[in-house]
Amino acid sequence: MSSLRFLAPALLALAFGVAPAASAQSFSDSQRGEIEQIVKSYLLAHPEVLEEVSTELGKRQAATEALKHEAAVTENADAIFNSQRGVTLGNKNGDVTFVEFFDYNCGYCKRAMIDMLELLKSDQKLKIVLKEFPVLGQSSVEAAQVAVAARMQDPTGKKYLDFHQKLLGGRGQADKSRALAAAKEAGFDIAKIEKDMTSPEVRATLEENFKLAESMGMNGTPSYVIGKQVVVGAVGLENLKEKINTARCGKASC
Repeated sequence: MSSLRFLAPALLALAFGVAPAASAQSFSDSQRGEIEQIVKSYLLAHPEVLEEVSTELGKRQAATEALKHEAAVTENADAIFNSQRGVTLGNKNGDVTFVEFFDYNCGYCKRAMIDMLELLKSDQKLKIVLKEFPVLGQSSVEAAQVAVAARMQDPTGKKYLDFHQKLLGGRGQADKSRALAAAKEAGFDIAKIEKDMTSPEVRATLEENFKLAESMGMNGTPSYVIGKQVVVGAVGLENLKEKINTARCGKASC
């Protein structure tokens, strides 16, 4: 084993097809062939090593991604957490801000909405921000345009939340027609919504949301920013609570 440890840098370089460090020993073709045979024999005898390497690589990649996400959140914090183009619910002065990027045609977002509503009800110290992120085609864009126009009529977010639940919780594809029907049911001025749908404010809102999502590497919905953490996917209520606690007190349970 001591000889393997001595040759470790070269073995790993040969095994994984990467260039060894500049200070590593150079080998002749025959020596290289012998080392490759040692690597092959060792890995065949100890295949669990590959799993250990893969696990460690995954941890390092996750840590690197987390650092990138944290930097992106810090750089764009004001637009993420405080933009007037988001819909703010819950405690406007909350100690943790929970930001959700969603698409009205995302099946996972329907389940995620239930989690969000439970957090809204149970966590009185939580600020919730909703951002339309229509990534699933033209019908999603139309639904988002109606949603943003509705937000423009409702600074409190109360009527928007009613509209949001009706549209996201309904059956079938969300498009302009279904979104307008949900807005009418929620008590919005439909003529004004239809006028505002093509306004610069609606366009600027969606552009801002896409730009923020791109900066944080989001390419699907639902996606979240919780404190300085970026979370992708419908991870479930308990996982979301743990992320909120981590942002709040530095551990999964406060």
